[in-house]
Amino acid sequence: MRISKTMFLALALLFGTGAALAPKAQASLWNQAIKFTFNQPVAIPGAVLPAGTYWFRLLNSTSDRNIVQIYSENWSQLYATEQTNAVLRRASTGKIELQFAKRPHDRPQALLEWYYPGMRYGHEFIYPASREALFSRSAKLELLSSPNGSRKVVVAEPAVG
Repeated sequence: MRISKTMFLALALLFGTGAALAPKAQASLWNQAIKFTFNQPVAIPGAVLPAGTYWFRLLNSTSDRNIVQIYSENWSQLYATEQTNAVLRRASTGKIELQFAKRPHDRPQALLEWYYPGMRYGHEFIYPASREALFSRSAKLELLSSPNGSRKVVVAEPAVG
């Protein structure tokens, strides 16, 4: 009798803890919030983010999962709300993938696509056709996913020599 009570309490505690943690795990997947630190300015449609740390997340909307919001490191300032297109990568990985446009050295690299770890669908930033013609889509960056931490993104290494 004593063993069955102990087992019952242990199982109840296990399932209760799992239920309490499930919404938290779903929330980060739902809004795809992720923190990036850029070592150089990065262009987004209509703006340039200075070098620094930013939070990227999806707008809390059930009808449109392609609106990305960009906040300051401490969430006090909303820098941009960007409509994006859904894009599909070949396979889901545990890595964050960022794709930048190759640009002349005197211009900030333009962020083209962002993929959240574990997701096949990503977010393609929408630039005016006049600007997109200047982009080359060959600069791709993959970052290892790590829970709760800033991802340091080296956008462009300084020229040597």
